[in-house]
Amino acid sequence: MKNRTMDKGVVRDRRGYAANEVIVKQAFERSHHANGTESVDNKDLCNGDIRDSGDSTYNREHTYNKRDTYKKDDKNNPNGAIQTDASGSFSWTLRSERILGSGCTVGLGILSIVLLFAGCLSRGLYYSADMYPVLLIAAGSILIMFLFFLVGIRPQKASERIPMSLGQGRGRLQRIVEKIFRFPGMWRVLWPLGMMTCFGLHAWVGSVSKQGSMDEMLRWSLLAMFTLLTAILAARTNGARWLACGWQMAGGLLVLSGIFAVCGILPLPFGVMRTADPEISSAGARLGGLLQYPNAYGAVVGMYALERLTAAARVIARPVPAGRLIAAVLPLMPAQAALLLSESRGAWLATGCAAVAAYALQRRGARLPLLLAMAAPLACAAWLYRQLAAAQLAPAPVPGLLALAGAWAAALLGTLLLCRLWHSGAAKAPRAAALTAIVLAGAAAALMAVASTADRLAAGVGTGVSRLQMWRDALQLWTEAAWLGHGGDTWRNMFRAIQSSPYVGGEVHNGLLDLALDTGMIGIVLVAGWFLLTLRSIFYFAPQLMPSMLVFGLHGVMDFDWSFTLFWMLFIWLGAWAVALKTETEGVQRSGVTVKYTLIRSKSGSKLRSKSRSLFLRYLSTQSHPSVVPMRSFFHIFQRVTARLIRVSIVMIILFWIGGTVWLTSRYAVAEVQYRQAMSEPDGTPAQKVHLMAALQSNPNRPDIVISLARTLPGREAESLLLNSLSHSPMHLQIYIELGRLVAQFGEGQQAGEYFEQAIALNRYDGIGQSTALYWMEQAARREWKAGFTDRARQTAAAGVQMYEQYQLLAEEVEAGNVRNDRRFVLEEHAPGYGENLRRLASAFSPPFTSELTKRSP
Repeated sequence: MKNRTMDKGVVRDRRGYAANEVIVKQAFERSHHANGTESVDNKDLCNGDIRDSGDSTYNREHTYNKRDTYKKDDKNNPNGAIQTDASGSFSWTLRSERILGSGCTVGLGILSIVLLFAGCLSRGLYYSADMYPVLLIAAGSILIMFLFFLVGIRPQKASERIPMSLGQGRGRLQRIVEKIFRFPGMWRVLWPLGMMTCFGLHAWVGSVSKQGSMDEMLRWSLLAMFTLLTAILAARTNGARWLACGWQMAGGLLVLSGIFAVCGILPLPFGVMRTADPEISSAGARLGGLLQYPNAYGAVVGMYALERLTAAARVIARPVPAGRLIAAVLPLMPAQAALLLSESRGAWLATGCAAVAAYALQRRGARLPLLLAMAAPLACAAWLYRQLAAAQLAPAPVPGLLALAGAWAAALLGTLLLCRLWHSGAAKAPRAAALTAIVLAGAAAALMAVASTADRLAAGVGTGVSRLQMWRDALQLWTEAAWLGHGGDTWRNMFRAIQSSPYVGGEVHNGLLDLALDTGMIGIVLVAGWFLLTLRSIFYFAPQLMPSMLVFGLHGVMDFDWSFTLFWMLFIWLGAWAVALKTETEGVQRSGVTVKYTLIRSKSGSKLRSKSRSLFLRYLSTQSHPSVVPMRSFFHIFQRVTARLIRVSIVMIILFWIGGTVWLTSRYAVAEVQYRQAMSEPDGTPAQKVHLMAALQSNPNRPDIVISLARTLPGREAESLLLNSLSHSPMHLQIYIELGRLVAQFGEGQQAGEYFEQAIALNRYDGIGQSTALYWMEQAARREWKAGFTDRARQTAAAGVQMYEQYQLLAEEVEAGNVRNDRRFVLEEHAPGYGENLRRLASAFSPPFTSELTKRSP
């Protein structure tokens, strides 16, 4: 067969030139868009991805020279090579891979949106019990996908192998590793995996709470899986559309569910927080929505409102039809109303600062459309807030709906009018529109400030003072383990032991301090690096998402938003969205690049590598290729074995991570179900004991399960169980109280005193706990006296008297001091009687046996 050289340096069969020209163009056009990226590396077509090409040919005459390799000269992706099988056909395989790729994109998009919706509907995944089902869905889905991925990449048959140096020597595991790390944002998974490893080490070595460290490890494992899914989705075709769709659906769900709950349309338990304290709410009620916490809810709807604001500003900047304009500004009014109804001053401040930053980042000509998009919805939202706040967020259904509909319609019509004025031909129209927008925005801000902030500030600033005290105590606690931290749930387990005043705060209300207490400087460095890299990506490729990211960061250091897994999922979502927009932009730029194909002859041992591959993957590739020179030295053999071990280790680590997460989460989920069933049974029944035993077998780290089961067991068995639980939760005060009660019933007053002293040291501002300790110290002293151990009884009573005196002195200090007493710490009613009885026991030679000693229990 004779060959001749055509233009572009391509060698073709003389009889099939025209058909082959069309085939080549179609194939390479598909290869640019098959996998959701702007271009497909030609190496992938040589690594077994084209498996069935031998069974489908276009025409016997329309074939390429099977000895030729075609080199792609592309400025954006040099040194790539593409090659065909003996028949030279590949269009059917590319078509099937394109269909399969679109199906994978749909599956990834649906799975990611389902996980995001689950986070919204499960109270933001704040509680571990809500996180277990979502984690099982994520881990199980990824495990199934990974197993299909392993099965799908099968080694080639001898008849299907391509006679090309780049395809020689490549094993199955190498192709797996390359496909895993090929996606642009895949390395972002390492950040949450690093946090997961930190908490896992704390759980293994020992921490304040093993259960807390394990729950945090599982939470960051879920975030790592979510990062993995969104990174793959961002690299696919139409990935940006799926991410935009998921953001709109999640934001709309959070906003509309809260608004409809206030108007009485949607029953949402605990969606509205009611309080009589004017320092907490000026209206007596605050909207918490699906998150059931107004501050966090205000922050997340602020993120959504700012993203919609920048999107609407881009639409308003140019003349568009009225329908498109209304669709762009439709979510603004309810989102801003939900933000105002949350009555979160921190969320307002963070959203305002981010809005100012968005205004500053806009080009001079695009700043006025931002004001036009914000003005009318904000004014109408402020009016709606005033109406609903006057009814304490509980209006009658019909008036509430009418107020909502009127404010919404006014916002849309007002924005439409301002835009028509802006785009009219009058010379002074832009200035008039700007002035009108500024006046409306100023009026809305004035209404908002007068309605809520002024009233709350007039009532006092006690909540702010309490937070400052929390942060000061947290900094002091952090210095005790500055580099490594104390493990998961540090503040929740230790704040009562170190608090300088009786404030209430199971959360430190500062995301950075919470991370520092749990993981030390290592965790801070990991999270800061992750945040800065994501912020950099958004700044360059998706600046419209910058305000939402600023709200995430600013409000996270004012409150405990970062304890909600949903917030980190939104953070990951925004980062993946920026990567998807970057990929989409590069695809548009590459669509006009001229690609040349030149003829090269395949030679045994040639090595063609892409310059865009990482050094790590280059190392793996070079070690798997056969060298021209026979590898006889031990060093070369060691290199090849090491490279293969690295590939095997990566695959095994992924399988171990996902499989281990499924196994551990399923056990914790079973324990949660068994414990809830036990709590629904009457106390002390055999059925309750059976459920508690099953829960303990599934999760022996939970102290609440251990305490509940110990109360159903005989004395010594219960003591042994509680002592064993101390190794998992050394700072759990209720375990010490239970141990003190048990040994007091045994008549061991000295040991009971040690347990109660430890419990009081862990929670000294607990009046009920101190009173309980005094009661059982009295009972222990009396039992010892009855048993004939009079000296021990007097020592036990003396220890109880000392506890009472310290308790009385602390109560007097709190009452005399000018500090907030949120915990209502006072000297309990029966405490003086217990103290007097202990004094008599400590000084008398015969005890005063009265019925009061045994019947008055706190």
